[in-house]
This record gives sequence, structure tokens and C-alpha cells, in this order.
Amino acid sequence: MKESRLFKIMYYLLDKGQATAPELAERFEVSVRTIYRDIDALSGAGIPVYTETGRNGGIHLMDDFVLDKAVLSEEEKQEILMAIQSINITQNISDSQTLQKLSAIFNLSSEDWLEVDFSRWGNKGTDNEKFELLKSAVIHQKCVRITYANSCGTIRERIVHPLKMSYKSMSWYLKAYCTEKQDYRIFKLTRIMDLEVLADGFCKNSFPEVEETLERDYNTIVLRFSQNMSYRVYDEFDNTWVTKEENGDIIVSAEMPEDEWLIGYLLSFGTQVDIIEPAYLREIIAEQAKKIYEKYIL
Repeated sequence: MKESRLFKIMYYLLDKGQATAPELAERFEVSVRTIYRDIDALSGAGIPVYTETGRNGGIHLMDDFVLDKAVLSEEEKQEILMAIQSINITQNISDSQTLQKLSAIFNLSSEDWLEVDFSRWGNKGTDNEKFELLKSAVIHQKCVRITYANSCGTIRERIVHPLKMSYKSMSWYLKAYCTEKQDYRIFKLTRIMDLEVLADGFCKNSFPEVEETLERDYNTIVLRFSQNMSYRVYDEFDNTWVTKEENGDIIVSAEMPEDEWLIGYLLSFGTQVDIIEPAYLREIIAEQAKKIYEKYIL
């Protein structure tokens, strides 16, 4: 308790410039004698605090004192400001009093170093609005009715208890409890076609630590890409999954789900990808490509 009061006294003096002992005693609900003991403790800890008597006297900190000199290193100070700024951006806050106050205390300006836009290219803010609605539902524990398109192309309406927003593999997901399935599920935000935050609340439970709904049915897929696909390979795969051959071809070995999404994903590379493993996947892709050809050639 005393340590907390000492820090608050220090912040108060930084903010106000000076204060009298009775003023501090009233604010922190202690005796004037306790305040003087606190001032002695701050001084003994190396904080440049001093008192002046007289009409304009009081308790002061030295004018060139900033908090980071006593508590935080330069790196820690920058990390705090950057963290607060990144939080402000994800909350769509254009002005933050907390950021301004800490910048003043640290005697540093906050760099405009980060910009976050949750919308896809060509989208005029619908994705941002969707993110904000779901974030609010998570925080306030409100049920949400969503219209969702799953990986098989089925579009259904569900009511979910939103538990957490998760960013994974260049996409945002909602971790939630599905009332229809009576189980935990993960929903990709871009596949949520419509949503409504309901008035009904729910008792929050923790999402299971083992993300079985996201990790199951993942198999090792080995692919060969031509060199001119480098921009997509390094955009979409981790470097540790990638090796480059002497002729410039790129080999990718990655754990991926074998579902309709994977078929469409591989087809998006056209003739610029060769499936090495598993062999049966080549036949599936060839059959799908044949169907596409027949659809448009007739």
C-alpha cells in the first residue's frame, strides 16, 4: 500500500508541479506526518524531491526529473508507448489521453509507427465494423447471431457465445461456443456474411487450450513452385517450410488441412504448382481442373 502511495505522490507532483503536505494528506487520506515520512522515503530512494517553506512553498520534484530516469530504461519506455499506441489503433481510437500523459511523463513524443486496417482490398469498412462488433460482444459477453459460410460452401445461421478474437496465418478468427453444435468452434471472420449482437448474455468459459477444431485433419503437403511464384510463396508460407533448388524451383513442405479450401487454394496457382505429396491429391486437382475446363469450353 505504501509503495502504491509513493508512486501516486510522484505522479501527482509530476502532473501538478508542486503540492503542500496538507493537500497530499487530504488526497491520499493519511496524516501530514505520514506524508513527510513518504517524502523522506522518496528522497532516500534517489527521487529528487524537496520542500520549500514560505508563502509559495511546498513539495516539488526537480524540473528536469522524468519518471523513466527513476524506474524505466529507454527501451522499456519506448515499448510502453508503442504498446499503448497499437492498442489504440486496434480500438480505432484517434486520440488517447493515456498516451499523451505517458509521453509527457517520459519526456518523449510518441512516433506514429503503426497502422491497422482489418478490411480487405476494395472493402469500404465492412470488415472493420464486423471486427468492432465482435470485439464488443466478446468484452461484454453478448450472444451473437451469425450467418456463416463453412469450408464446404454451406451457409447457415448460428447463435454463438464469442470468447476470443484470434489472428492466425494472415487471417482473423472468432473463437466461440456454438449453441447449435453444443461445442467450441472457430469461425473465420471473412466467412461471416452477416452478424447481429443480441441482448442475451452468457457465462464466459475459457476456450479449450488444444485447438482441435483448427488443427485436426492436417497432413503434410509437399509442393513445387516455379520461381516466378516466389512472391506468393513467401507471402503465404513460413520461411522454415521453404527450400530452394539449384534451378530456382521452390519446394514447400507444410501442414495443411485436406478439404475443399485446399483444393481451391492449389487451383489458384494454375500451372505454377506441382503436387509432390500426397500423390492422390494430384488426381483430385486434375479432376477439378477437368470439370472447370468442361464448364467453360462447352
